[in-house]
Amino acid sequence: MSQQRTTIWETELEEDLQDVDVNLAIGNYGQNGMYEDAQSRIDEATLLAVQQQMAQQAAFSQVPDVVKRFIVHFHQAVLDNNLAEITVAYESGWNRLTEKFYAKTEWPEAEVIAPLVNDDQIFLILYRELYYRHVYSRLQPDIDDRFHSYENSCELFNYLLNSDGPVALELPEQWLWDIIDEFIYQYQSFCVWRSKVKSKTDEEIVLLSDESQVWSSYSVLNVLYSLIQKSKIHEHIIALQEGKSAEEIDEIVGEYGVRPLYRMLGYFSIIGLLRVHTLLGDFTLALKVMENVELSQKSPFMRVTACHVTTFYYVGFCYIMLRRYPDAIRTFVNILNFIMRMRQYHTRSYQYDQINKTADRMYALLAICSALSPMRVDDNISNIVKERYGEQFTKMSRGEEGLPACEELFLYACPKFIAANPPPYEEGDQLAMYLEDPPIEPAQRHLALFLSEVRAQAPVPTLRSFLKLYTSLGAAKLANFLDADEEEMVQQLMIMKQASRSVSRVDTENEKGLLDGQITSTSDLDFVIDENMVHIAESTLGRKYAGWFIRNTEHSQRVFDGLRNSPLPIPPKKANAQAAKGGPEPSAAAPRTGGRNVAWGGVKTA
Repeated sequence: MSQQRTTIWETELEEDLQDVDVNLAIGNYGQNGMYEDAQSRIDEATLLAVQQQMAQQAAFSQVPDVVKRFIVHFHQAVLDNNLAEITVAYESGWNRLTEKFYAKTEWPEAEVIAPLVNDDQIFLILYRELYYRHVYSRLQPDIDDRFHSYENSCELFNYLLNSDGPVALELPEQWLWDIIDEFIYQYQSFCVWRSKVKSKTDEEIVLLSDESQVWSSYSVLNVLYSLIQKSKIHEHIIALQEGKSAEEIDEIVGEYGVRPLYRMLGYFSIIGLLRVHTLLGDFTLALKVMENVELSQKSPFMRVTACHVTTFYYVGFCYIMLRRYPDAIRTFVNILNFIMRMRQYHTRSYQYDQINKTADRMYALLAICSALSPMRVDDNISNIVKERYGEQFTKMSRGEEGLPACEELFLYACPKFIAANPPPYEEGDQLAMYLEDPPIEPAQRHLALFLSEVRAQAPVPTLRSFLKLYTSLGAAKLANFLDADEEEMVQQLMIMKQASRSVSRVDTENEKGLLDGQITSTSDLDFVIDENMVHIAESTLGRKYAGWFIRNTEHSQRVFDGLRNSPLPIPPKKANAQAAKGGPEPSAAAPRTGGRNVAWGGVKTA
């Protein structure tokens, strides 16, 4: 076909040239030595633009037609603010086409698909947000991807925050959460990548020294706090808690806060701040920003499962680092029960794998908390913890022997901490000193702080095992059991007394802030020292039989339903053949009816 088109083109050209004086038409072009002068006047930028346009046209031709139709449909749904169509395209269409066409490659660049959307800059910003998220999740981003994703995030948030008024844009809640979540993830990923100085090339070092503000902690925190301030989400939550009417709330939050886009972005930014401050190691401030958010079934983050799971994971981890183990246990049990109940619905979510990974990390953290502060938890959750981390849990319950197991679980389940300050790429001398003596990695620093607390409580399990055997025990005898003198024994008793006290949220109705709480006893074992005697008092909690019976009744009902719905067994062939002949059943299989029954159910012959 291409040869046919070339032939026709050449034939038409020859027919036209028969009536034209070629020498007149050509003139002295190329004969007067002016070519170099003309070449110098060619605009290199124009040539580059033409080459880029040709490359984009070639790339556009490679885009499958079904992807082109999807982008056109997606763009129209965004223009119409059709939340139903946007949700379907975002949660189903994008992921389905990714698996089919772009599982291991990048989606077409925004400039390639721009003609399909009439060069709509707002949609192209949203498209790039999806494009770079795909690069981070499925591929390996390079330094250009990291810089450009930051630039696109800045364009998106500048459009939302610095427009003349609230923008006329509506997006699903799931997408709004993913925008905040991915923004923080890319910031975290960049900080981790930036801290690895030895793997950087000279070109990357130059770029990092010139662009020191890219993905800076200040810029990320500024975006999150600006969204919270613009949406007035704290005022909105407080007004709801005070029971104000919808009209009063609208007047309080203003023109931005009444729009679902800004309201949900502000709410998700609070959860984002919880995550960022945790990654930076400020656990008190992380819980402080959540003071107006209630961890209840009525909270808005419940509508987005990934946000729900993330919130409880970071709240529980902050409690662990603040030595509030009972609060951490209650937080983890709450969300893990929720995940178990909603598991059948999670399988339909594109974030099913991520939710399961986060749940497994919370089981590991729950094992650590249960070893450090034993308390009764839900049987189903306890069984899963023992099934997955039973060996490590046993080791951690033995005191000093459990430190390696505790370290292993902590490093597996903790967040990927980041350093707020980047390496000194702009100063060559300081960078050389940085390479010679690199600072401790953030994860190792937090691990050392956590293990110091665990190491201090190492004598508690052994001491506890002895005290549970007695109601009164002489100090000399107890010291002999511990292979220590009486002074050291008293120190261990004080450590145990301190370990059995913790700040805990007892009255959740009056204690609205996550940092609120009272000092309570977290152990079922207490003691007093009276001269040379140690008097022990153990309080045992009765088993909650109602819950136990309910769970076992539900299990029995499931077994019964399974048996009732299962197909009947196929009778043996011999029995079928005998029934077809109409003959009696074999006498050996028939029970004996004569004689007298005995007490144990047998048959006695007459």
